[in-house]
Amino acid sequence: MKQEVKSIEDIPGVGPAIAEKLRASGYTSVEAVAVASPTELAAAAEIGEGVAAKIINAARELADVGGFESGDVIFERRREVGKLTTCSSALDTLLGGGLETQAITEFYGEFGSGKTQIAHQLAVNAQLPRDRGGLEGSVIIIDTENTFRPERIKQMAEALDLDPMKVLRNIHVARAYNSNHQMLLVEKAQELADKLKDSEQPVRLLVIDSVTAHFRAEYPGRSSLVDRQQKINKHLHDALRFAYLNNAAVMVTNQVHARPDAFFGDPTKPIGGHVLGHTVTFRVYLRKSKGEKRIARLVDSPNLPEAEVVFAVKPEGVRD
Repeated sequence: MKQEVKSIEDIPGVGPAIAEKLRASGYTSVEAVAVASPTELAAAAEIGEGVAAKIINAARELADVGGFESGDVIFERRREVGKLTTCSSALDTLLGGGLETQAITEFYGEFGSGKTQIAHQLAVNAQLPRDRGGLEGSVIIIDTENTFRPERIKQMAEALDLDPMKVLRNIHVARAYNSNHQMLLVEKAQELADKLKDSEQPVRLLVIDSVTAHFRAEYPGRSSLVDRQQKINKHLHDALRFAYLNNAAVMVTNQVHARPDAFFGDPTKPIGGHVLGHTVTFRVYLRKSKGEKRIARLVDSPNLPEAEVVFAVKPEGVRD
């Protein structure tokens, strides 16, 4: 049985002074402390790493996370995972019923392949009732390339018979001006999610469009590759922690670059390398086809086979 824990002061070793510092750094729940690393927590609370490790272990015991579990317990917990429709039955089938909560789904492709259109559609769909494939929650969008268009949201909401102004009110958008700001916004997103946790519209979707643009611009060349990859790694793990703590879906878009050494097959490759590839749960490669048609290929998934489907980006949104 999970123990009911009111606040982070209930963790052994956390007094009022440490609790205040932890809250100021975004660690507002026992679960958030339980999934932190000792280095992060030590820096946030200005304590030694040994003390931080003890606090984390105590938090894991209180929150009942971090130990071994039998497969049937995990199977039961997986029942809590929600599925978010894309409004295309073909794309939903490719993803095993839609975007999963507690996971990161990455869509990558060239300019105009439909990445931002899917992001807009998901921001509307997340507010649908569950019997229509939604998650009955609000949305946070971290916009790095100034691509968010409220007019497009209005168009898509009206096509689904939703009140467009109500839909827009439940979408919280922040423009990220550089990679450090982008990383900070995931922490701010958690603060907003904590505020909305007990409301009628808890946060159920986090969109980062695009996840690599700032890192690509600010860390050019091989000499800065290690720094860039470490930052991307931390950023994605923060997003994954957000997904887990809020039972939310995380959708990220990613750019591609051409491989000049590729003589056969598709020369395009996603930015972010192995770090991004290993951290995201689902990877979908998008490419243009004729007119409104787009092709989506599931490149990586923990439980689904590689497959390819065709969908369309129409004036009313993403459709079959």
